[in-house]
Amino acid sequence: MSRTLIVIPCYNEAARLPVETFRGFIETDPEIDFLFVDDGSRDETGEVITALAAERPGRFHALRLEQNGGKAEAVRRGINHGMGLGHAYIGFFDADLATPLEELPPMRDLLEGRPELEIIFGARVNLLGRKIRRNLLRHYLGRVFATFAVLVVGVPIYDTQCGAKLFRVNQTTRDLFEEPFLSRWIFDVELIARLVRDRRGTEQPGPREIICEYPLHTWTDVAGSKLRRSDFFVVGIDLMRIYFTYMRGGPVRTTHAEPREASTSDPAS
Repeated sequence: MSRTLIVIPCYNEAARLPVETFRGFIETDPEIDFLFVDDGSRDETGEVITALAAERPGRFHALRLEQNGGKAEAVRRGINHGMGLGHAYIGFFDADLATPLEELPPMRDLLEGRPELEIIFGARVNLLGRKIRRNLLRHYLGRVFATFAVLVVGVPIYDTQCGAKLFRVNQTTRDLFEEPFLSRWIFDVELIARLVRDRRGTEQPGPREIICEYPLHTWTDVAGSKLRRSDFFVVGIDLMRIYFTYMRGGPVRTTHAEPREASTSDPAS
């Protein structure tokens, strides 16, 4: 089984990061490691993740960023740093583990068993036999957002915003995470838009062929989300920025930059 690295973006998570859950999980699956990224936290998050990395070198890694740049930048820099650690797959999960870690192995198995796939998106689909627990208002707002996101990127994806995603470590992933994102919150949509841009006018398979949505068995809406109601207005503006930047026949990427490692103030791996 190929090794997998999961980036966990953390901002002021010292009191609620479920460290015992992570400790227990690595004992059950020896092929999945974690990279915790402290996004310029004002509490003791940096100390917590540094201690974890020292406790289990190679299984836990820590990356400390000097300034808070938002989830998108924390994930991007974590992915760029993590791609140099020798794993076959890399992804990210939210620190609150709204998506349980037990969903990771079947997502990895999809990439293992289907070589044509490059990206797995977790999807919160409330099917019979699943335990998808979402705040009703946020669910309906999410469905409205998803409709507009599909219109913007032209890819019929059900759930762009689930914080559980997995990628092959390859040139496609390096290109997707090379540049800083326009949006702090909906960079997931921006990833799809970048893929559409990069594959436009080429013979490479498009997003519909390389992305697979995996219906989660369990997802729980965890209290303490850092997304405020006022941010929904920003999200609308970001959708328009994504559309005009990537979807209006903009330049097609023709060269690939070498992967760059994120700079840190206090790296520990």
